[in-house]
Amino acid sequence: MNKGGAGGGTSAAAGPTAAAAAAAAQKQKSLQKRVDDDIGSIVDNFSIVVNVARVNDPPVRNSQEAFMMEVRAAKMVQAADSLLKLVSELKQTAIFSGFASLNDHVDKRTIELNQQAEKSDKMLARIGEDAAASLKEMESHYYSSLLRSKSNQHSQH
Repeated sequence: MNKGGAGGGTSAAAGPTAAAAAAAAQKQKSLQKRVDDDIGSIVDNFSIVVNVARVNDPPVRNSQEAFMMEVRAAKMVQAADSLLKLVSELKQTAIFSGFASLNDHVDKRTIELNQQAEKSDKMLARIGEDAAASLKEMESHYYSSLLRSKSNQHSQH
């Protein structure tokens, strides 16, 4: 009953995102068909079991009906088992796609933070250069100012 979906035949020009989306859509259709088939099988077999469960007088007919009920019950168990496997597969897919999505988010965030760090480094370098230029300008004003020359004259006397 396992009808796993294969990825769609998309072109490389569409890109990995389009290919992944097409594969995911194909997988979703396949999973929905499996669910529909398995639930339909359970319902059909249960209906037959209920119809066969009538009590009849001839013992041979009761034996045949008992065998038919066992066969239908076994088919119901197979369909239910298939649904359980499908649920397990969906859980694994959710977990692993969650990790892939989390890794993508971490990678994007890392890139963003690295870009912010580069901007901050550039800004700090520019601020340092501006501070150095301002300091040089202040030093030149100070050394060429009248106050310095007056204070030097007073200290020499």
